[in-house]
Amino acid sequence: MNVLFIGDIVGNVGRAAVKKVLPALKTKYNPHIIIANGENAAAGRGITAAIVKELLDAGVHGITMGNHTWDNRDIFEWIDDQPRIVRPANFSEEAPGQDAAIIKANGKELAIINMQGRTFLPPIDCPFRKADELVDAMRSKTKCILFDFHAEATSEKIAMGWYLDGRASLVVGTHTHVQTNDDTILPGGTAYLTDVGMVGSKEGVLGMERAAVIYKFKTQLPARFVVDEGDWHFHAVLVDMDESTGMAKRIQKIRLTETDLMFL
Repeated sequence: MNVLFIGDIVGNVGRAAVKKVLPALKTKYNPHIIIANGENAAAGRGITAAIVKELLDAGVHGITMGNHTWDNRDIFEWIDDQPRIVRPANFSEEAPGQDAAIIKANGKELAIINMQGRTFLPPIDCPFRKADELVDAMRSKTKCILFDFHAEATSEKIAMGWYLDGRASLVVGTHTHVQTNDDTILPGGTAYLTDVGMVGSKEGVLGMERAAVIYKFKTQLPARFVVDEGDWHFHAVLVDMDESTGMAKRIQKIRLTETDLMFL
């Protein structure tokens, strides 16, 4: 089974890139299930019900989130009614929304789990202990599991990869928006990538207008960050999973610009 995971989609630029790139990627790689991180999809912070529909209509089958999950407060009104969107499972037990889901498409099924790191991020429940609980529960339903670890520290992400080796099909990091070059299949059969990157403007800073970011670094004063409207880049990872074992057979990073799209 081919699974395509798309990095953090940032604002309208990122959403437009997804709609432009997906048809070509479907033709070239024939992914059975497409998952994307959508926690920055609404102007760089959070997501809306309309954007969820927009991404699903574009061909995305499931959406993971992260630390900006609650930035658009109307999410509390509809997230419980969205079976294809998951928020970090180690949020409070009182938080609305799903902490895991089974996505079915093209005759295939994939469990998706979302977790948030604790290093350099707000203190929340332990992601490792929560991972034990959810991965074991999902493996009783399907062997193919995608684990999106939305975390800041590379060490925390790498530790999670080793911790889940042989139990999850893919452990992929999100949040830093910078694609790493350590894609691998660990000894137990788990595909791993520290950070899949982002989909959004390559001319900004992590998808945001660079002038405001530089100003804040120089002055330490508050600055309003807005999504940069420059040319986009598209980061994703493609994994071939063995449905009989749930383990990965191949992993491939995808890194595209608008110019690259002409040659796909």
